[in-house]
Amino acid sequence: MRKKVMPAIVAVIFVIVIGLIAVLTMVIQKYIPSNDPSDLKSYYCLKEEDDIAVVFNNTITGEVCKYWDGHVYMTYEYVHDTLNERFYWDGNENILRYTTPSDLISVNAGSNQFTVGKSPSQEAYTIVKVDADVVYLALDFVQKYTNIDFTVHENPNRLLIYDTWGSIQQADLKKDSEIREKGGIKSPVVAELEKGTTVTIIEQEESWSKVITEDGMIGYLKNKILGESREEITSHEFQEPVFTHLLKDKKINMAWHQVTSQEVNSQVANILQNTKGINVLSPTWFYLNDNNGNIQSLASSDYVNYCHQNGIEVWALISNLENDEVNTTSVLTRTSTRDYLTNQIIAAAIEYDLDGINLDFEELSVEVGDAYIQFIRELSLKCKNNGIVLSVDNYVPTSYTAFYNRREQAVFADYVVIMGYDEHYAGSEEAGSGASIGFVTKGVDDTLAEVPPEQIILGMPFYTRVWECTPKENISDSEQADENFIPYTVTSQAVGMSEAENRLTINNVEAIWSEEDGQYYGEYQIDGLTYRIWVENEASMEPRLSLMKDRGLAGASFWKLGLEKSSIWDIIIKYIN
Repeated sequence: MRKKVMPAIVAVIFVIVIGLIAVLTMVIQKYIPSNDPSDLKSYYCLKEEDDIAVVFNNTITGEVCKYWDGHVYMTYEYVHDTLNERFYWDGNENILRYTTPSDLISVNAGSNQFTVGKSPSQEAYTIVKVDADVVYLALDFVQKYTNIDFTVHENPNRLLIYDTWGSIQQADLKKDSEIREKGGIKSPVVAELEKGTTVTIIEQEESWSKVITEDGMIGYLKNKILGESREEITSHEFQEPVFTHLLKDKKINMAWHQVTSQEVNSQVANILQNTKGINVLSPTWFYLNDNNGNIQSLASSDYVNYCHQNGIEVWALISNLENDEVNTTSVLTRTSTRDYLTNQIIAAAIEYDLDGINLDFEELSVEVGDAYIQFIRELSLKCKNNGIVLSVDNYVPTSYTAFYNRREQAVFADYVVIMGYDEHYAGSEEAGSGASIGFVTKGVDDTLAEVPPEQIILGMPFYTRVWECTPKENISDSEQADENFIPYTVTSQAVGMSEAENRLTINNVEAIWSEEDGQYYGEYQIDGLTYRIWVENEASMEPRLSLMKDRGLAGASFWKLGLEKSSIWDIIIKYIN
């Protein structure tokens, strides 16, 4: 009997032992830390031998730059979009530009030489390198003009770069340990650290903390390994550029004067005698006339002299809309033609003793956005050097005009003018107000988010649109069911204040005040067509002038002289003396 029991006992013991081994193996697998090293090249997104990973403000960005001849080279796009948008690359002529408050820096691709204004200088390294379609800037050169600090480390190649400073939390390790890719003992080991090593705590979780070492190794440590955390203050010495502006010590009362021929210039005395309080006149004298940067001029010295004799400054307007054959993008994206255009404008301003330039470049595309801002930077330098005020006309802010970059405009230009009209314009599909008070208020407040109030001039309309609405025929049931369906087609005509009121009067229409629009509204029918008018007059002008005053803006401007009623000036001078 005992002989039969023993094999059974042995079998049971064997099974138990196997089970214990399995359980022990599971315990070991679960609780014993892994020593598997991290694939650091993959972890830091490195592929080529000359790649160097970008660790920006304690984050592995996935961005890779180049490490050539002992210098870090970052892509132009990364520098422009992340570090300093003031670097401008002309890919047509292979020129790098940078604008300071007083100087224009220029660098040719592949060179270690550069100019500051007209003064030559050089570095010990190539400043700009072009590799196929990719442009690289030497980070040493970028740092000359940018508030950044960086260090380079190897094995793996990594660039530790910062552009923010202040309070950080640091701690020392209580004992030897390792940082891992993720918060878990089975995660691959990024680096072995000795007791006493100082780390910066990036994120602290319940059991693990994300940390970075002084040489830019990032990973996770168990919280129990960390000593008591302490606050440290980081800082970096950098002389931020100081930009100044040619601002007036009075409210701007500006009006645009549309000049289409030299004969119109002779009417300046007559047109001004019906106004009150104007201290700036902007005649539409100049426009871009070809793709080489030449401008057409209607300027008149007699006109300027008359204005100066009457205490009125002349800020001549330059436009890009008059010549349909001109490609504004082509002109602005080439350094040579942009420089020539700038020189043409300044030469004309000096010749005619102008007090200012009013830049009115409209209908630009997103592709020319950076070049347009660079044009403003470069033009502003030459304006300041000659005591010429630079103002720039802008649409009210929208998502699709964000590339006009009003914030950067305001750094270089003296005044930013809001064209607070054309809410509904000649090409609109629907009739509506040209400048409802809600539209204008939003335009002002959105601009204030980018531009200081003392630099904002609010443009207001002297014109009214008369909308002719023609009913659509053969409207389907599905069209009628669409809440966005417009049951008519429209055309419009811009008319002066008196003309709009006359049209209502002769059609026996008594306009009704619209609180929502801040305007009087009237409509009438002729031969089956409906005519709709949102009236511009003293009543619509006053809320906008009040808005200008309440928001502390620099002043107002009006488009255009000759369309207003003479009585409008009595309202204007109540707010602009």
